Amino acid sequence: MVIEQLKESAALLEGHFLLSSGRHSNRYCQCAKLLQYPNRAEKVLKMVTDQVKDLGIDIVVGPAMGGIIVAYELGRQLGVPAIFTERENGEMTLRRGFEVKKGEKVLVTEDVVTTGKSSLETIAVLKEMGAEIIGIACIVNRSTQPLNYPIFEAIKLDIESWDAAECPLCKEGIPYVKPGSRAIK
Repeated sequence: MVIEQLKESAALLEGHFLLSSGRHSNRYCQCAKLLQYPNRAEKVLKMVTDQVKDLGIDIVVGPAMGGIIVAYELGRQLGVPAIFTERENGEMTLRRGFEVKKGEKVLVTEDVVTTGKSSLETIAVLKEMGAEIIGIACIVNRSTQPLNYPIFEAIKLDIESWDAAECPLCKEGIPYVKPGSRAIK
């Protein structure tokens, strides 16, 4: 069901992509295309809600940009507040008067988890506040390495990626596009 929703909303793209990690790939999940349809977001994220609904979550936190709508929809379905972190001077932070209290059980959300960079940065901020991290929730889990937190996904996708120097698409002279919102460092 999830793969059909991704395809029907044109969220699963084929081509040559420069990922925010600096790696290259021939497929990319642009979950914003799926999330523009609230009914699709509700259906897909219900699968995640069903996995976490009994974990006693107090608040849902999504890193900007990809985690904001996911946090909102999961918070709505779970009946808990949903807030977000964002980068300020290159550092992930909690702004806009948002707060997480010591001991609160927090679910961190993303649209797609690949390296987990934004989620782990968000977790570091929340742990400094004394939050208890329940795990990471996402629409698409394409991670290949353990992140030391449970991942609750709607779908797990194995999407190949390469270091730029080893990219077969670059060797064929196919130009890449840089989707997503995070700048490459």
